[in-house]
Amino acid sequence: MPEPFGRLQQAVTDPRLGLARARFAPTWTLFYKETLRFGKVWLQTIAAPLITTILYLVVFGHALGGHISVYPGVSYTAFIVPGLMMMSILQNAFANSSSSLIQAKVTGNIVFLLLSPLSPTEIYIAMVAASVLRGALVGVAILALALLYLRIPLLHPLWIVAFTILGAGGMGSLGLIAGLWAEKFDQIAGFQNFIIMPLTFLAGVFYSMQSLPGMWQHLSLFNPFFYIIDGFRYGFFADSDVGVWTCLGVSIAFAGVTGLFAWHLLDRGYKLRQ
Repeated sequence: MPEPFGRLQQAVTDPRLGLARARFAPTWTLFYKETLRFGKVWLQTIAAPLITTILYLVVFGHALGGHISVYPGVSYTAFIVPGLMMMSILQNAFANSSSSLIQAKVTGNIVFLLLSPLSPTEIYIAMVAASVLRGALVGVAILALALLYLRIPLLHPLWIVAFTILGAGGMGSLGLIAGLWAEKFDQIAGFQNFIIMPLTFLAGVFYSMQSLPGMWQHLSLFNPFFYIIDGFRYGFFADSDVGVWTCLGVSIAFAGVTGLFAWHLLDRGYKLRQ
């Protein structure tokens, strides 16, 4: 019996573990399985985004570092680090839940999830929590590398943690929505390439919204990723393009709407019970 399912059986049948632990054992087991899934291929899920971010830092930092100043006393290279961190967090959180679900659907393994005693709420919590963990690990790895040669303040760490959870949680939910909707890998790739990638790139990763012409500033305000990145950057520099509480409100709304919709689709069995 595979280890995660062996642990589930032990949690349910061993009276020494107690009722509370046994109650959360199914959710924990699916979460454990999802973390194993991306942990086994860490070169692809953790190391690859790290290498991509290094390339962005080297190219943009070298080309523009001496020519652009956004915040007083903050180098341009340091300025883009939080943006690159959050961009990677968002993209990897989305990729984790969407790839897991579409892979299970295409290979037919989704039947084991549907036949399990897991409720839609438990499935949602486990898969989104795994997406948050993967996104957070990528973000921490990028920050640890950047701190080796850049001076980056961490003025409000609680804001950093809050926007990490909200951003990755919202994208994990969006990944579930995409995974439920898609019927093949190409559709997930199209969703990521034509929606997620452009919106994250145009969310202030490499620039301040204040540097844009008026029309583009107004358009940026309709991009929820902009608020997540701007609020996340506030946690580092105590400065942002819009108020941090506005960023928090939009981020909560984004995570809440995507989360409720993803749970609703799971509860209906959308494209799972056909």
